[in-house]
Amino acid sequence: MKIALIGYGKMGHAIEALAAERGHAVTIKIDKGEPWPEKMDADVAIEFTTPKTATENMLRCMEKGVPVVCGTTGWYGDYETVVAECKRLNGRLFTATNFSIGMNIMFALNERLASLMRGRDDYKVSISETHHIHKLDTPSGTALSLREQIVESGEREEESVPIASFREGEVPGTHTVVYDSEIDTITLTHEAHSRKGLALGALLAAEFLATAKPGVYTMKDIL
Repeated sequence: MKIALIGYGKMGHAIEALAAERGHAVTIKIDKGEPWPEKMDADVAIEFTTPKTATENMLRCMEKGVPVVCGTTGWYGDYETVVAECKRLNGRLFTATNFSIGMNIMFALNERLASLMRGRDDYKVSISETHHIHKLDTPSGTALSLREQIVESGEREEESVPIASFREGEVPGTHTVVYDSEIDTITLTHEAHSRKGLALGALLAAEFLATAKPGVYTMKDIL
């Protein structure tokens, strides 16, 4: 599979290294400020840039007929616009707030726990997330997804699920959901040890998207 990397920072380097191990070739690398080729020699693009540039990058890939996996978060205010353009162009798009397989298992656990805690107002729920100091969006897209699940599955008000964000050193990402009462505390935590889990998930998404039918996909489609 030929891959175009849109964004060649630490995630781009991690994806490139793992892609070679899986027998794929990175044929295009486009970093900040670099020109785009007129034609893209790639089966799929993987986009990890910034919230300000992600929407434009996705639309540009789809206009060039290249399916795109987007790992950037913080752009979801443009989600409906991007999806509409994907449909108009008969394109393929794969988005996720977190590509880690382990984190997506935690999403499933979080959804189930929220359902079990429905109506148990004696438990106060909160979320905390810690990332490296270079992360631009706060709270993280993953933390927002966790809260959305708790609100929907647990039938709680959004303002009753606070999120605390911390930026420390080079922390890859830690997310914790806590249900606390006078009697006991229930805690769910996912702690990434490196960017490799995110890189693997992004490549699994790219492998899926390269042969998928036109449409918009998420991690639930490959788990």
